[in-house]
Amino acid sequence: MANGTGVQSVDRAIDLLEIMTDLGGDAALSELAAAAGLPLPTIHRLMRTLVGRGYARQLPSRRYTLGPRLIRLGESAGRQLGAGARPHLERLARELGESANLAMIDRDMVVYVAQASSSYSMRMFTEVGRRVYTHCTGVGKMVLAELPDQTVRDIVGRVGMPPATDLSITDVDDLLKEIGTIREQGYAVDDGEQEIGVRCFAVPVKGAPTPTALSVSGPAARVTYEFGEAALPLLHEMADTISKELLSAA
Repeated sequence: MANGTGVQSVDRAIDLLEIMTDLGGDAALSELAAAAGLPLPTIHRLMRTLVGRGYARQLPSRRYTLGPRLIRLGESAGRQLGAGARPHLERLARELGESANLAMIDRDMVVYVAQASSSYSMRMFTEVGRRVYTHCTGVGKMVLAELPDQTVRDIVGRVGMPPATDLSITDVDDLLKEIGTIREQGYAVDDGEQEIGVRCFAVPVKGAPTPTALSVSGPAARVTYEFGEAALPLLHEMADTISKELLSAA
C-alpha cells in the first residue's frame, strides 16, 4: 500500500531501522512499537521480514538488532560518499597545506572514508577504512556532538574509552562537557588526544546519511590554534558544499 510519497511498508521498515540506530543499535519490540506509533502485530511482521533478509537480527534476549547485510550497504555508501567528497578534500589539502579527512560514525566507531594528503614530507596519513574511537579524535567528537547525550553515553558504554595518549578524555561526563562546547562553537579539536604532537580541527557535514565530519590535521607545530582560526571558514565552506551535494542527490 502506497502513501503520498512512496510505499508505506517500505517507509515503515526503513523507519524501524532508523529507530534501532537512534536507540543504539538494538531495541525490544515494544520500544519499536512505541517509537513508530504502530501496533505490535505490524511491527512484528515488519521485523520478521527484515530478519529474513538479514537487515536485522533477533538476539537470544528477544531484542532486535541491526543485521549484517547493512554492513555491506554502509561500506558501499561510505565509499561513494568518499569518492564524491574527494575533490573538496584535495582543495582543502592544497589551500591549507595539511591533510584533510572525511569520516563518519559506524557501529560505535568512526571510519575514515576519504583523505587528501599534505604536500609536506612530514604529514599525517590516515588509511581510508581505518576505524578509531570517537572520544579521542576530532572527527569522533564532532560526530558525537550531532547525537543526543544519552546516545553518547550508550556508545562509550559499549566500546569503552581507552586512552590513546595521556591527553585522551577517559570520563564520560568530561566528554559530554566538551561536546557541549563543541555544539556551541560548531567545531571540534583533537589536541594530541589520538597521537602526541598532532592537532586536528573538525566540522560537521550536515545532511549526511549518518553523522559525518570533515577535518584537517597535521603536526601541532604547524597546525596551531591560529592556523585553525584561519582554516575553519574554509572547512565550513567545504562541509556546506558536500552537504548541498548530498541533499541534491537525495
